Amino acid sequence: METHTQFPQDSDERGGDAREPVPVDHGCVQLLDPDGVRQEDALYDLFVADLGHAELLALYEDMVVTRRIDTEATALQRQGEIGLWPPSLGQEAAQVGSARVLRRGDFVFTSYREQAVAYCRGVELDQLMAMWRGTALSGWDPFAVGMATPAVIIGAQTLHATGYAMGCQRDESDAVAVAYFGDGATSQGDVNEALVLAASFQAPVVFFCQNNQYAISEPVGLQAQRPIADRAPGFGVPSMRVDGNDVLAVTAAMRIAVDRARSGGGPTFIEAVTYRMGPHTTSDDPTRYRDESEVASWRAKDPIARLERLLESEGALDETARAHVASVADAAAARVRAGCLALPAPDPLSLFDEVYATAHPGLERQREEYRSYLAMFDGGAR
Repeated sequence: METHTQFPQDSDERGGDAREPVPVDHGCVQLLDPDGVRQEDALYDLFVADLGHAELLALYEDMVVTRRIDTEATALQRQGEIGLWPPSLGQEAAQVGSARVLRRGDFVFTSYREQAVAYCRGVELDQLMAMWRGTALSGWDPFAVGMATPAVIIGAQTLHATGYAMGCQRDESDAVAVAYFGDGATSQGDVNEALVLAASFQAPVVFFCQNNQYAISEPVGLQAQRPIADRAPGFGVPSMRVDGNDVLAVTAAMRIAVDRARSGGGPTFIEAVTYRMGPHTTSDDPTRYRDESEVASWRAKDPIARLERLLESEGALDETARAHVASVADAAAARVRAGCLALPAPDPLSLFDEVYATAHPGLERQREEYRSYLAMFDGGAR
């Protein structure tokens, strides 16, 4: 059986036809409850039946490591080493569970909070910090890891993913494109246009919405009177709604969606219901718009803790394994810090170097104006 990253991709190995629409339910599909107890689901269980202790431990390690990276990056911002950071605390299962399903040849388009996806795609840890430290306009080569650099314009990446998927169609490739975005982005025109295009052309794209309950300070209920997953079928795109803090449910849903896209079944929309435990970014104060009781209720649904409980109950997570994961996480955090601090400061005028393929008078005029501006300060510009 052919495998890619950690998981097999052929749905017939697991049973079921990925092209059959999965019905939307107002509840969330859940395979692992907050206490770490496995829940049965006749359909979704088929798509995680091959995950043994080794695979679950790998997912657990990924989530612990990416949370540690997130904590270190937040500390770097508080210490003035990077300008801004968008914490992903609490969303590890949604990101790791979905990203680990993908093949290397697939292509990912994200917003600015998908650091765990970047880690799973193989982005080097110092490259992860370059944009936030302000030393580069983008942190990595997208084609080296199959992941575009983050889109700060809300929802724009859904059109990019759809266009890329349509290109894969025309190239007769079985590669899949994935667009990650938040609940707030679903109110943007770009997302709706992308759904129209994807449905019209049956593009092999997965729309992965991390509903973390807040679009900056506005709760999801302000813009969505029904589950967000209910919207997609109106565009002709089948959808699923899963517990985004349950890495098994996320993995199963993503496998269904990816298999459907890869086999010519078209797009799928996944709503992963999760929670942003920290601020929107490090410039935000979430205590101004949400109660601690709400945060505490979601803390009890922590994605790492529930998988940890399952592994402990099955004797798969002993002190040796726990110490190994902690060591890997600490080493990753150390590489993040060292890599961040070692990033070279660019020449300020290099800002203009890659704007256009060919220089033109307007760009040169702006460069000279900026040179004159910098000259007003000590040291000027080269």
